[in-house]
Amino acid sequence: MRLDPYTPFEAEVVERIQESPTIFTLRLRFTDAEQHKRYSFAPGQFNMAYLYGVGEVAISIVSDPEDEHLYEHTIRVVGRVTRGLAQVQRVGIRGPFGRGWPLQLAEGYDVLIVTGGLGCAPVVSVINYIISRRERFGRLTIMQGVKHSDDLLWRERYKLWSQMPDTHVIIAADQGGQQWPWRVGPVIGMFDELELKPDRAIAMMCGPEGMMHAAIKRLLEMGVAEEMLFMSMERNMHMQCAMCNVQWVTVVIVSMVASLSVRMDLYFPLMKLKIYLA
Repeated sequence: MRLDPYTPFEAEVVERIQESPTIFTLRLRFTDAEQHKRYSFAPGQFNMAYLYGVGEVAISIVSDPEDEHLYEHTIRVVGRVTRGLAQVQRVGIRGPFGRGWPLQLAEGYDVLIVTGGLGCAPVVSVINYIISRRERFGRLTIMQGVKHSDDLLWRERYKLWSQMPDTHVIIAADQGGQQWPWRVGPVIGMFDELELKPDRAIAMMCGPEGMMHAAIKRLLEMGVAEEMLFMSMERNMHMQCAMCNVQWVTVVIVSMVASLSVRMDLYFPLMKLKIYLA
């Protein structure tokens, strides 16, 4: 059940995990037991995290929606609000917002998840959801790209995911360090390794616009149906007014032409997109 979207409800920080020097995860619980019981979300939705007296930011929920005890946000420190959230024990939470990923549609299909940088955060809940309900889905392929090997978060999670049945993990860094155990180069260059049945595949993507542009083009060339390509718009949450309540949109590729709808011409100048807002 969604709480009043206009009112921040107080949540306590049960645990703070430092993922890297500038990235941390908050494990939260509403201080009001009744509010905590009523709260629910779908994988891919986000909350507005409010730092009292300063402001709020949109942050993806990365935990499993059926975890009744806690919910989690992974946050990068980029300004006053996120810097403050790294230090406090109480935060205000509004939400959830957005439509969430199409997991009911994905049941029975092979699922490809393509992410770049911290783009994995909006789909961590999807990965956990699928792994916890493995019998409902086909082959799970996780592709994660980073600029530098030091940028990769959740290394232990990736190792754990790679050991799961019928799960393939592909990780690539543009620049690999001396102890880097995975591939070096753009993650899009690893598409030749995919064991994909195009007529039984669904793709979910999040990360830099250029990476998603290249991934969409490649998947279309491989024969994946246009209506089975989905992407997160979390990186564009700077939009104002009514648009601020939209985290991600279902994107159906209509044609590889130069004209566009809405403001997507800023990010996909070669594609015409049909966009369905939540």
